[in-house]
Amino acid sequence: MSGFAGVMALVLAETIVGASVLTWASPLWHETKRSFFTIWIVLIVALFAWPAWWAASSGALPGDTDATTAVRLALATAAVLTVAMILLLARRQAAGRVVAITGAAVSIAALVPMAATGRQSLAISLFQLFAGAAFLGAAYESLFLGHWYLTDRKLTRTPINRLTNVLIGATVLEAVAIATGGFAGTASSQAFNPLLTAGALAPWIAIGMVGSTLLIAVLARAALKGERASAVQSATGFFYLSLVTAFTAEIAVKTRFFPT
Repeated sequence: MSGFAGVMALVLAETIVGASVLTWASPLWHETKRSFFTIWIVLIVALFAWPAWWAASSGALPGDTDATTAVRLALATAAVLTVAMILLLARRQAAGRVVAITGAAVSIAALVPMAATGRQSLAISLFQLFAGAAFLGAAYESLFLGHWYLTDRKLTRTPINRLTNVLIGATVLEAVAIATGGFAGTASSQAFNPLLTAGALAPWIAIGMVGSTLLIAVLARAALKGERASAVQSATGFFYLSLVTAFTAEIAVKTRFFPT
């Protein structure tokens, strides 16, 4: 895989994995309304799953078996999550949940062949992708859940506090993942911005954005200590910023992911 499409395939696939795990492997199913999951999966399918497959197919290099496998698993992820979406829209919540969890498992499997296309060892590449998944998933999920509090007034602060803590931890993990890629000059995709390839700026831009995300997450955590409902709204405002900085960090560092 290579180029703009390859980088976007990685970022979108990471977001699907992170958001799916944080949604289906957490107690959230027992904490909020079922409509949360219906809206959640509609957005995941429309904004991430099918675009991830399209990007992967566009970025795959001819003859690259790992890329071909990644494209097939990305397609399978989109298809399974679409079935889950249909079931949840039809109010078949139990079946929809099972299929969605299956889709999450397929999305995790898709990261393995994607890691094999990286310039570093499979173990390091996998670590970078899973760290990115936790990072982007926590950033996206925090923003989505923050908005949900406007709908579910009876929802306790437990889910948003938990996600904020996850975002803080995932940000630290992301900094470590960036460091494993090194800070020396290396080939980067110039499809985004020439500055990313000038003087090995990409990892430093990523570190700067990660530091900004950490600061924003800490500020959101502080805002959530307030007793009023407006505290969640203030934290959600911070989550808007964290989503921007998180995606900027991942796109910057993933321009160095593939070999020359």
